Amino acid sequence: MRAVVTRVAQAHVDIAGETVGRIGRGFLVLLGIGPNDTEAQVAKMADKIVGLRVFEDENEKMNLNLATVGGELLVVSQFTLYADTKSRRPGFTGAAKPDVAIPLYEKFLAQCEALGFPPQHGRFGADMQVYSQNDGPVTILLDTDHM
Repeated sequence: MRAVVTRVAQAHVDIAGETVGRIGRGFLVLLGIGPNDTEAQVAKMADKIVGLRVFEDENEKMNLNLATVGGELLVVSQFTLYADTKSRRPGFTGAAKPDVAIPLYEKFLAQCEALGFPPQHGRFGADMQVYSQNDGPVTILLDTDHM
């Protein structure tokens, strides 16, 4: 499982001109699911993300997490995080097929909610426009193969 986590001042996702998810301060999470990912990895990834201490404290040190700052989550499925870029035309066969990815994506959303952060989110497989006002900018790459 892979995630690109961006600290944002605000973000939203639109589908067909309609805003389906919107947050203020928090994390925009682009989430990619691989074919061998498990529910245990879902739990590990969600816990890691909500616990990331990348918000500044009173000494301007990245020391605070989402809970401390009252942050929110916007999660968008992103199969392209598994792109094979050996050629100039990426291949996406490394991403999980929908029958595997959708249940794990939904479990990730549920796990974030169970941790106290009910996420706003896009729609799996939809053509989405994602807007964000990056804060910092701070962007973190996470991969359960390296956690």
